[in-house]
Parts: sequence; structure tokens; C-alpha cells
Amino acid sequence: MRVTVISGGTDGMGRGTLEARLRRGDEVVAIGSNPAKGRSVQALSDRAHFLRADLRSVAETRRAVDVIRHRWPTVDALVLCANRQSPRRVVTDEGLEQTFALYYLSRYLLSHGLRDQLDTAERPVVVNVAGVGVTRGAIHWDDLQLADGYGMVDAQLQAGRANDLLGVDFAARSGGRTRYVLYHPGFTRSGDLSTLPAPVRGVVRAASVFARPVGTSIRPIVRWIDDPPSDALTANDRGRPVPLSTGTLDPVAARRLGTLTDQLLARLDAG
Repeated sequence: MRVTVISGGTDGMGRGTLEARLRRGDEVVAIGSNPAKGRSVQALSDRAHFLRADLRSVAETRRAVDVIRHRWPTVDALVLCANRQSPRRVVTDEGLEQTFALYYLSRYLLSHGLRDQLDTAERPVVVNVAGVGVTRGAIHWDDLQLADGYGMVDAQLQAGRANDLLGVDFAARSGGRTRYVLYHPGFTRSGDLSTLPAPVRGVVRAASVFARPVGTSIRPIVRWIDDPPSDALTANDRGRPVPLSTGTLDPVAARRLGTLTDQLLARLDAG
């Protein structure tokens, strides 16, 4: 029986992927922070598991990795969906800007933390659902936590570009069999809007009539889990291949961000 782990697996595309994988007979682990939504997931099947963790926290994310390593020594697929928009800058207890912590750093920790479990699977794959193919935004190399100027869109774009580089760096230095897919689903009728101001929620809901249904956006994810690509790294923007020569997938920048991330984690460990 295949094991699929999904961060943000209780809502939106994560939940849709979970239900699709259950129909295919997988054992599925959903990582999320809402106990009520977790109970809803567990009620679907005895093959559906909920792992409660606040993925804005490095310590909580590492704890989730440790639980998965102990209980599921082989992981066939890791799907990274967890994200939440924040209109204002919020700093976590560990001193991290929360969009950077949740949208990028948790995905870094899960990707690398479960690498050994993935590499024991027959055809392992990581699918990182972010914004590959979008070239707006930039990495603020001297201010990753956006202390000198925060904007919700800027924070989302930076984390999206960081996920692009995560995929590039993982594929370059993993040394294993795990395939990494960067996937931009496009505007999808998905996600938790509760953190947004009421007027913004209204605009997003009105615009959602033009959004893709969750079922449409998750089809490639389900397919990649069934049949992972042959290449170490694949980038796909709404069904279209993204050339790996695209500027946002620069391997030098990817290695630079990987090094900075490792240094950041080391500083957190040192207290």
C-alpha cells in the first residue's frame, strides 16, 4: 500500500488530493493545525490519518517529520500545499515571518527531513504546489524575514520564488531516487480565506467564479503520484512545461538559498 503525506491536507487542493489518493487505495497522512478538520479527514477512512502540527513552527514541523519517520518508514509521495496569506507581518515565537516560515521553510524541512523515507519507496515523488512559471517577485537576500518592509503579495511572491529554488536545490543535491515536481495550478477555488479582511474575502469569492475547480487542479498531482516523471526535476505551470533555464530556477541562486536556510536553522538550534 502506497503512503502519501500531504501538508495542508485538510483544506482545498490538499484535501482534494487526499480524497483522490484514498480512492486509489493509498494510506494518506494529512498534516494540519485544525483538530476539527482533522477529525473530518479521519472519518473518511481507516487509511486516512491526521497529524496535528503548526507548520509555521520549525520545532512543530520537525516533530511531524519525526512522527512520520517512526510510523511510516517508507513514504511514496509528499505533496506540499500548506499556505496561508497574512495581510500584516506576523512574527512567530521563533522570530520568523510567518509566510516565509509556513509557505517555504516548512516545505524545506519536510522535503529534506523525509528524503530517506522517500528514497526507500519504489517510485518516490515530491509535488510542491506553489507558483512556478510566475516570474514576478524576488528573494530579499538581505532581509528574508521582510523586517524592513512587508506586503502580503510581496511575502507570497518571495516564498513562491523560494519554493522554486528549493526544488532546484533538492534535485541537485539529494543524491537519491526521489523526483521533485514544482507545480503551479493557477487560480483555483481553494484555500482558507479566514485570515483575510472581509472586503478582500468578498473580492476573492466573487472572482472565484472564474477559478479552476479543485478537481481540475489536482489531476496532475494525482497522475504524478501514480507515474512520477523520469527527470529529477520537473516544472509545470497549469499543464505547460516550464523550461529549467527560466531565471527563477537558477541553480546558483538555489544553492545560495539552501546555504542561507541551513545557516538559519543552525542559528535557531543554537538558541
